[in-house]
Amino acid sequence: MKKAAAFFRAQPVLVIAFAAAAVTMFIVPPDAQYLGYCNFNVLAELFALMIAVAGLKSAGIFEKLTSVLLKRAGSVRRLTQVFTVLCFFTSMLVTNDVALITFVPLTLLTFSAAADSRSTIFTVVLETAAANLGSMMTPIGNPQNLYIYDEYGLTAGQFLLTMLPAGIISLVCLMLLTLLVPGVPCKPRDDAPVKISGKLAAVWGILFAVCVAAVFKLLPFWVCAAAAFLAALVIDRRLLLKADYALLATFVCFFVFVGNIARIDTIHTFIAGIMEGREILVPALLSQVISNVPAAVMLRGFTANGTALLIGVNIGGLGTPIASMASLISLQLYRKTDGAQTGKYMAVFSAVNFGMLALLLAVHLVWLQ
Repeated sequence: MKKAAAFFRAQPVLVIAFAAAAVTMFIVPPDAQYLGYCNFNVLAELFALMIAVAGLKSAGIFEKLTSVLLKRAGSVRRLTQVFTVLCFFTSMLVTNDVALITFVPLTLLTFSAAADSRSTIFTVVLETAAANLGSMMTPIGNPQNLYIYDEYGLTAGQFLLTMLPAGIISLVCLMLLTLLVPGVPCKPRDDAPVKISGKLAAVWGILFAVCVAAVFKLLPFWVCAAAAFLAALVIDRRLLLKADYALLATFVCFFVFVGNIARIDTIHTFIAGIMEGREILVPALLSQVISNVPAAVMLRGFTANGTALLIGVNIGGLGTPIASMASLISLQLYRKTDGAQTGKYMAVFSAVNFGMLALLLAVHLVWLQ
């Protein structure tokens, strides 16, 4: 019993996801269709990126970047602004998942070195929101965008004009929120100069590039996973332990849950009845409980208004940690740090995310319709 309680405290999201999936399995017994639930692309790319980022860290890249940022940023507020802007714009090209896997570990390391733990939570929360909001600006920013872009045959111009108002408002809000971070000077430690292993940095940098190529569909998803496994096996087997397998298991559980929910007729009938005239609100609310990627897939058959669905599922990525799977990445990365205050993190996360969700929904439901 004590071990079970300890596991729940350590992995509450995984336990909840597993319980939700298990309940739906009694309603929809396992069959051949279960194999179609999992997005193996996402799982393979996440695994490979975790290994690549762990490798870059072992090569001293993160420590070097930390040293440079601490010297040039000047203040803790400036650091927060830099990381927030980086997540917002890079997520447009390399997806919100990749942006967070790349920058959140660097942020945690940098703020630890800056001896300013008070601002760590707020910065990671803003980074998470920035990655989710920036990724909505391009078709390749996240999976739901690419799906809707293809399904409804949108043009690049239509896509940009649809998401531009939300993007501008989001960036302004994020920058205003960074002003809440104290403008105190950074306090870098007097450590020895950071040494980078050039050979290791090259290998893991190439692996990271392979991962990005897989995200852009330039390479099959299995190539990056196989490359990551083989590289870790040959260079440093300990890196295989650095992957967050609990997060991968959480994704699998949610895939099963969502896949089963989509096959329950009564739920489909209910959704059809409430969807008409609420093409933005319903996707945003549904995303809160099943996340925005499956919400987009699930609601595709209930509306011909692709732009409204696009807005709804992207705005819906704000709110609960489940609303965007990328948010779970930040949560898990933060929870693994020494002295993590998960309760405080969730309080700040909820305040920022639900506040911006309410604002963006109000703008699109009241002013832009």
